[in-house]
Amino acid sequence: MGSVTNRASRRFLFVASAGMALVLNLTATPGAQDTTTLEVGKFSAAKAGGAFPDSWEPLTFEKIEKHTEYSLVNDNGTVAVKAVSRGSASGLVRAVDIDPMRYPVIEWRWKVANVLKKGDVTRKDGDDYPARLYVTFKYDPGKVGFFERAKYEAIRMARGEYPPMGAITYIWESKSPVGTVVPNPYTDQVMMIVLESGGEKAGRWVSESRNLVEDYRKAFGGDPPRVSGVAVMTDTDNTQESATAYFGDIVFKAR
Repeated sequence: MGSVTNRASRRFLFVASAGMALVLNLTATPGAQDTTTLEVGKFSAAKAGGAFPDSWEPLTFEKIEKHTEYSLVNDNGTVAVKAVSRGSASGLVRAVDIDPMRYPVIEWRWKVANVLKKGDVTRKDGDDYPARLYVTFKYDPGKVGFFERAKYEAIRMARGEYPPMGAITYIWESKSPVGTVVPNPYTDQVMMIVLESGGEKAGRWVSESRNLVEDYRKAFGGDPPRVSGVAVMTDTDNTQESATAYFGDIVFKAR
């Protein structure tokens, strides 16, 4: 994996920004909840216009002053997250601690009002998407070499905690084929997977179901470390366009 100190690492390795004091251990315990499902983002149980549930927090980035607007809205009888971006970038994040080998499937639904004319997965100035869903993975010293361990230790000394080791980003792209797997143009620590492309499905809800273990193996090789965070984001700061998206409930499921 690439340098952990570049611009994209500061922007996208977001669990450090969320604060480890907010990490919630979501490993299921008998009698506490359905042990086959972990509800990470239960937005539908929240109140439209109210506070975000389940320790979801704003995620902002250094040197990006314009932030995407997030709110809870009632969409055809179900409460969901609405994101509006006007040349802006920010997200919503929740720090978690989940074993992906036990809960490998992540499911959610999303909807976009439009795609971006200048969006391009291969270019830094096109690295904007109407909808993204991030999954970050906990640092595991056994999975990196000596020099990478030294970099992570330096960050821990400066911040008081390790940053995530990498991330998978599921994106709604403008024109790249569905199934495309590419590194983020800023860093190979963030691998992007195109789930939807173009505006054919714009304006209607689309349900997604992904096997994180399989996706991690394809993106990085080997088995994934523990999941350390989940985030949603709508951003248009590079293209200076506008986008509106909606995000529904997010759950992890056992095999």
